[in-house]
Amino acid sequence: MEIVNVICIKWGTLYSPADVNRLKNTVVANTSRSVKFHCFTDSSDGLDDDIAVLPIPEVKVDARGIFKRETAFFTKNLGGLDGQRVFYFDLDVLVVNPLDDLFAYPTDDAFYIIDDWASKGHTVGQGSCFSWVIADSYNDITTDYEENKAQIDMKYGSASQEYLSDKIIEKQGALKFWPEGWFRSFRFHCLPHPAMRYFQVPPRPTAPELKVIVFHGTPNPQDALVGKWPSKSKHRWKIWKKLYKHVLPTPWIAEYWK
Repeated sequence: MEIVNVICIKWGTLYSPADVNRLKNTVVANTSRSVKFHCFTDSSDGLDDDIAVLPIPEVKVDARGIFKRETAFFTKNLGGLDGQRVFYFDLDVLVVNPLDDLFAYPTDDAFYIIDDWASKGHTVGQGSCFSWVIADSYNDITTDYEENKAQIDMKYGSASQEYLSDKIIEKQGALKFWPEGWFRSFRFHCLPHPAMRYFQVPPRPTAPELKVIVFHGTPNPQDALVGKWPSKSKHRWKIWKKLYKHVLPTPWIAEYWK
């Protein structure tokens, strides 16, 4: 059985070495496959010895924010993995059930991603987990950004996953998605109705097909675990936003965030 290449990216201090180690450990614990775990990072400090530590590929422009991920991942021969399929996970996902079916799902060379819950029309992928075969055919995702950064920034703003989705659609005609139900959003599928967030703990999803719970935006798993919703200060004049951005302590997260 082939080794599964799992990759992540970490720069700066938003995420810690413990977040990388945790993701690696939970992935390995939830598959019968042999895993080679790669971390593209600007610092190897604190990372477990069995993680393949690689520099973040350099690009010709300042790709700030999440565009740093897209521009790095589609450079030539990423991590020396040319011709191999890789599976990317965000550092703040919760792996809650075995991943063997996910690792076996791609039977072609196509790009696979989550169908974005906040978008209609199946034309945007949610970037917390995606998979592709490293190849030169994807290099233009990086080079187009290098050559047309101002126009792309103006068109997409911070919506890097929409940029990535459009580029993939150009290549394969449509996005290919993981099966419905394998991924769930903490924000969309766990948080109660805004009126109930002061009284009801977010329930644990129970669908048997569920594999990963995605935390996009805020709160992240650590904050939700203790009942904290950060960064409300920017909404000090928007009372409704301050009210609905609330979460009670969610203890079941600790079973997976360890």
